[in-house]
Amino acid sequence: MKEISVEVITPSSAAYTGAAGSVTIPGTSGGFQVLYNHAPLMSTFDVGIVKVEETSGDTKIFATGGGTVEVRNNKVLLLAESFEAPEKIDAERAEEAKDRALERLAHRSKPDIDEVRAEFALKRAINRLKVINL
Repeated sequence: MKEISVEVITPSSAAYTGAAGSVTIPGTSGGFQVLYNHAPLMSTFDVGIVKVEETSGDTKIFATGGGTVEVRNNKVLLLAESFEAPEKIDAERAEEAKDRALERLAHRSKPDIDEVRAEFALKRAINRLKVINL
């Protein structure tokens, strides 16, 4: 299997480094897959699931909070807001975040409610819960 190098960096750490056969990314305009010899690319990606098919044959999934991606010379570099493996996600905390966001959205007419922020928090919480249950 021909391989690509994958590196993921978040604001707090280098979250993932490894060799893969493919990487599936939730692009802002639609998901896409990167394979060996992919054309150079710069793009943004959204809250969603990143799937890494490692050269060992293992498939790993991660919850991501969006960011930017660069593909060049068989290297994929993701600069992600967040990047979490299912086993690192606190289900109780994600459920609480979901409930808080829903509560804020229920009162969106109040002037002190940032509706866009609440919607984004809800989207991230639902994504985390989805990754845990895959």
